[in-house]
Amino acid sequence: MSVAKVVSLNIGQPKTVMLDGTEMTTAIYKSPVDSPLLLTKTNIVGDGQADLVHHGGFDQAVCVYCSEHFLFWEHLYQRPFEPGAFGENITLFGRTEEEICIGDVFQIGTAIVQVSQPRQPCFKLAKRHGIKDLPLKIQQTGYTGFYLRMIKEGMIQRGDELHLLDRSKNPLSIQYINKAKYGKQTNVEALQEIIEEPALSEAWRNTFLKKLQNLLKK
Repeated sequence: MSVAKVVSLNIGQPKTVMLDGTEMTTAIYKSPVDSPLLLTKTNIVGDGQADLVHHGGFDQAVCVYCSEHFLFWEHLYQRPFEPGAFGENITLFGRTEEEICIGDVFQIGTAIVQVSQPRQPCFKLAKRHGIKDLPLKIQQTGYTGFYLRMIKEGMIQRGDELHLLDRSKNPLSIQYINKAKYGKQTNVEALQEIIEEPALSEAWRNTFLKKLQNLLKK
């Protein structure tokens, strides 16, 4: 298995911009930095979120996107996609949603983090790039990226490798979780399996609880 590493560390503060003729405050614009940064309980120092209801917080301290997907998006939309293009804090190389699992614990630099949930693409990605169907395409491909929660505060920087320290007893990949959320999942046992994963964020657990309840009503 190849080594996974941080190929870009990206941060940005909320700013108000005009998108499609509408004024919008967003922190989706992230720029690469070369200096080491401190990862805290809720975010990377120097980074910010405009929508604190849906972004940031303990279960979404760091957003990660896999650089392997950039070529796919470039071919699809005939335009370049660079680190930070998806609003991610960490642009990763060497692992994708097929291999990363909920509950994976990694050491990055001196910080220790845990995978908490897939990233759910929002409309601001479409607005930023001027591509209306981008969020839907992200869901359909499963090229969503994912979020990390902080286990141990520490410094991270571009070039740091990800060292796997621990994994759930019943590892469920980000790809598997995405298919269960966005696909027509009718397997009760599969939904229960996801709900019972202790490392899954409460927000996503509640989503699957509702999905299971709706399925059992039929």
